[in-house]
Amino acid sequence: MPLTYPNPSVLKEIADTCGTPVMIYDEDAVRNTMKEYVTNFKSDMFETNVLYASKAFLCKAIAKAAAEEGLHFDAVSGGEIFCLAKAGVPAEKIHFHGNNKTPREIEDFFRMGHGHIIVDNEDELNLIIATAERVKSQMDILIRVNPGVEAHTHEYIATATKDSKFGVSIDKEETIRNMINSVAESDYLNFGGFHSHIGSQILEVEAFAMEIRVMFDFLDKVANSWGVTVEELDLGGGFAIRYTEEDNPPSTEEVCSRIIALCEEEVVQRKLPIKRLMIEPGRSVVGDAGYTLYTAGCRKSTDSREYIFIDGGMADNIRPALYDAVYTCRNISRDEAEADRTYAIAGKCCESGDILIKEASLPETAPGDLILVHATGAYGYSMASNYNRLGRPAVVFTSGDTYRTVLRRETYEDMMALDVE
Repeated sequence: MPLTYPNPSVLKEIADTCGTPVMIYDEDAVRNTMKEYVTNFKSDMFETNVLYASKAFLCKAIAKAAAEEGLHFDAVSGGEIFCLAKAGVPAEKIHFHGNNKTPREIEDFFRMGHGHIIVDNEDELNLIIATAERVKSQMDILIRVNPGVEAHTHEYIATATKDSKFGVSIDKEETIRNMINSVAESDYLNFGGFHSHIGSQILEVEAFAMEIRVMFDFLDKVANSWGVTVEELDLGGGFAIRYTEEDNPPSTEEVCSRIIALCEEEVVQRKLPIKRLMIEPGRSVVGDAGYTLYTAGCRKSTDSREYIFIDGGMADNIRPALYDAVYTCRNISRDEAEADRTYAIAGKCCESGDILIKEASLPETAPGDLILVHATGAYGYSMASNYNRLGRPAVVFTSGDTYRTVLRRETYEDMMALDVE
């Protein structure tokens, strides 16, 4: 099935109005995916929450949309929490993640209200306990355990291997029991259960099935051998999207129904008192609903490559250089022409690795043509930088043939605003 793209006439108007590079999100597609998650991730046995993984892409507009569609939020820093608060999201709908939360971030979150913290390690838990005693505020706690399930994904985005920087290995039972006991001894902390996450861009539903089996084996042990009540389980995210026509990720309905069915089966068989199940989609909510529009600049031919240079690059999309991520693009200016040329789409950053697409099939492309890169909605803007003093692009939301700017383009003056004489 071919990839879909926005209306070329609307894209050309956006380029004329907003300039390039510009990131464009189909807001209707984003909201439809949010609705699909909320609709399909349902159970009659326990409460279900869909947490939007803010790190994929966060601004006030996307936070407000997610809140309106009934999602909760996964945040990994004080900055993300601050943005969510500015969008009107209360602490009770935020789950605070991270492997090295700072004392200030923890205290600020406590003062925001009664929320949820996913604890990564013993040192962090001690800091949380001390903060709770000082500010005398309640907080719900999940402990992140590393289930050792290895999904087939890039090593930099695999999170459940035994040497991962995230969570406590599921084999370190004494450590986990001590952490549970420490939470129980606090007058301000409430132990809910566990969090796990096995990686990103996971194309096989069986990986989630394996995670569920491992986690419920563990929950059974905690409940029946340790005598600890576990009411909440967060299975994390990692749901895949289509970057190219070769990708074939499971649908939202398929992956949600499979997770729910497996968890309901485990709850019944093991007689566990699970009251709430959570997942954390991020990439799959915004990834393939987002695009980046560039203007083609100079061309160059070498012995083995034909280059098209664009007015952005690794400063607005580091993923090809970081993860060997593969993208697909289209020449919007020559939409009807046959794609009979192969180009390397290279950015303007001063790095040999600044190549967004190594082999792009396009019609003959000239300076000034508009190049649209598909599926940049997740982690493009979030990981953008000012490398080479390039400003971050504007972000536009479209709905049908209308559009609005939700993040303005970063200017030279913006980049100088932090300089201190």
